Amino acid sequence: MAKWWFHYDEWNPVELRSLMTDDFAFTCRSDTGATDYEDFIRCDIRRVDAVMAWKEDHRANSPYPLRHNGANFVITDDRERDVDFSSYIFVTKIVHGRPVSLSTGITSGTARRTPTGMLLERVETVLDTQDSVRYADAQAATAPRS
Repeated sequence: MAKWWFHYDEWNPVELRSLMTDDFAFTCRSDTGATDYEDFIRCDIRRVDAVMAWKEDHRANSPYPLRHNGANFVITDDRERDVDFSSYIFVTKIVHGRPVSLSTGITSGTARRTPTGMLLERVETVLDTQDSVRYADAQAATAPRS
C-alpha cells in the first residue's frame, strides 16, 4: 500500500498501474455518505483501465503536494492465493507552508499472489466524516433496536 499511495500522490501512472490486477476493483466513499464533496470522492469501479481513468481525473483535481500516509497495517486474512488487509490513512496537504489535515479513514483490500509478486485486486477506502463521540455512545447508536 505504501507504493500505491506514493505513486498516486506523485502521479506515476505506469508504476501505479503495475501494482494492480486487470480485474482490479476500487471503491471510495465517506462514512456518512453526506459530505459536501461526496461526488468528488465516491466511486465503485471495476477493471483496471476504468480505475486508472478515474484516478487520473481525481488526482488532477486534487491538491499538490498531497500525502496519503498508511498506518497500522494489518493482515486480516491470509489464504492460499489472496491476502486481505486493512490500514488507517491520514491525508495531508500544504497550506501556508505547513501540513494541514485533510482526511482520515480506513483502507481495506485484497492482494493476490502472482508469479511476479503481490498485486492489488481490490481496494476500498472509507473516509471519516462523522464527528467523534464517546465509543460507548457510538456503539449504542448502531446497536439493533428490539
